[in-house]
Amino acid sequence: MILLDQIHLRFSCPPFIQRKSKNLKYERRGNSLYVYDIKPLQKEQLRMTSFTELPLSSALQQRLANAQFITPTPIQVQAIPCALEGKDVLATAQTGTGKTLAFLIPVIEMLQREPSQKVRVLVLLPTRELAIQVNEEYEKLRGRELSRAALVIGGVSEKAQIQSVRSGANLVIATPGRLQDFITRRLIDLRGVEILVLDEADRMLDMGFLPAIRRILAILPQGRQTLCFSATLEQSVAGLVHDAMRDPVRVALGSVLKPVESVRLQAFELRPAEKPDVLRQLLYAEKGQTLIFARTKRGTERLAKELVREGFSAAMIHGDRSQSQRNGALSGFQDGKFQILVATDVAARGLHVDDVAHVINYDLPKMAEDFIHRVGRTGRAGSQGLATSLVAGGEVIELRHIERALKLKIERKQVDWTNAERSQRVVQNTLASRTLTRLPGEVFA
Repeated sequence: MILLDQIHLRFSCPPFIQRKSKNLKYERRGNSLYVYDIKPLQKEQLRMTSFTELPLSSALQQRLANAQFITPTPIQVQAIPCALEGKDVLATAQTGTGKTLAFLIPVIEMLQREPSQKVRVLVLLPTRELAIQVNEEYEKLRGRELSRAALVIGGVSEKAQIQSVRSGANLVIATPGRLQDFITRRLIDLRGVEILVLDEADRMLDMGFLPAIRRILAILPQGRQTLCFSATLEQSVAGLVHDAMRDPVRVALGSVLKPVESVRLQAFELRPAEKPDVLRQLLYAEKGQTLIFARTKRGTERLAKELVREGFSAAMIHGDRSQSQRNGALSGFQDGKFQILVATDVAARGLHVDDVAHVINYDLPKMAEDFIHRVGRTGRAGSQGLATSLVAGGEVIELRHIERALKLKIERKQVDWTNAERSQRVVQNTLASRTLTRLPGEVFA
């Protein structure tokens, strides 16, 4: 018997859990429901060590090899074979475990079988950045025989998006708000959708997209295949799964409420006035890319501008920035133009940058789950990562609440003030050193 998942229910048991399944056993203990898999993993899946072992076309196998995708991750090992068989899949795993490829491979394999001029696959995601990055992964693997995907997202001109839909795109990658607008205006026909992918389902619900998702589900064919990927399985997600899926295969790997083992966690307990100085010490000592999280949009802008005045190459990203500004900050960070990216939680799940060396929580997140998604931006693709939290005043209590909720112990570190002065950089006080790099359409006050 393999413990797959522990679902904490705040209220009554959701309908899809109440429904019996021949492969699952449910045991309720107080307010928690324990879900057990009584069907052991297939031996073939356990032995899979290469994508070449999957029943894929030779063309897709070659493109995987060209893109340096050789060894599948555990979530890919379990989810891809089931998806290739046409089964609905409900998968939960920690961030950074390869969920994007787990649904793109079955999608591309299906699209290659029969040419068509209609929308056959719909991928829904919570943020524009995540949608853009899924599209980039698709571009690596689609080959010449498949059409480009239609990217339907907010924050950018819709003219090119409408044109890509009308030109016969088989795959639509969309955020719920913009897609609902297209549906209302009859700019897109989804009656031929054969596969629906809900990626980061819990995040979409957290952002208030449930009404839009339900309207989209209402017009999709009932006989479609649905693949749902989520970092957590809260009650709201369980209700959506009940409405959207048919007897899904349940795949759950590791604890989705703990950071991956490749991330080292540490925290500094400080006085509020000491935070900027300790942040600078950490940045002087760090050679790689650093992602800093602040809680508010105003705090993000203030911190980014202050770091630039200190001589760091920094950019910022938050919900009020235009899509071109967000793209410029993200691409600059990915390419190494900026050593530091300061962000709100819009970046906690929407960014995929493999070589982030250090994540710093300048402000703690409001929810323990968001702490997991923040620190999950480092230690990806098998590399080691470091996540540091700077806590002051009441945040010390908040950090202890996070530790209790996630059942982990974060190492407390002491500030070495003796070396603080030595680590200061000499910054030439010029206008260029005291202003952020202007991104498209940006005006600084």
